[in-house]
Amino acid sequence: RGADSCEDTRLSEELLLNQKERAEHLMLVDLERNDLGRLCESGTVHVSDFMFREEYSHVHHIVSNVAGNLRQNLSLLEILQAVFPGGTITGCPKIRCMEIIDELEPDPRGPYCGSLGYIGYGPYLDLNILIRTILLDGGTAWFHAGAGIVADSIPEQEYEETLNKAAAMLLALTGKASAPWT
Repeated sequence: RGADSCEDTRLSEELLLNQKERAEHLMLVDLERNDLGRLCESGTVHVSDFMFREEYSHVHHIVSNVAGNLRQNLSLLEILQAVFPGGTITGCPKIRCMEIIDELEPDPRGPYCGSLGYIGYGPYLDLNILIRTILLDGGTAWFHAGAGIVADSIPEQEYEETLNKAAAMLLALTGKASAPWT
């Protein structure tokens, strides 16, 4: 986010015009379309509100909505297995990316990038992906932050994105507007 409203608007507009960010987002939309395509009636998967911006305290996000009509007689387990872990977390191809994450990351993620929500009776289900989440264990608070990496990624910019995401959680925990690494 920018230091003032003019800079914030400029950064937001740059995000929507950034070819690397657009390509990354399109890859994720396609991955979600594929995941839903395995669950939905033929021809019903569609993208609405393609590439709009959402603002959060420390970052801007590009967002699209992907929806479809579920096929009859799918079990809840089949649905959950098809959509989790979320493609926005794993990348593409999903299975190989999960294998690479497992090889490269020294510790398990725990609840980070997992899911939390509720499953009700009938058609009621609301789940999220646990990012920007603080886990309290006794007197210790834990959180993770990360950024999506693609072929066009610039490591310094991905690192900066990770720090910006972590700063919001540090602010929530400490009340300090700046992170210790700034």
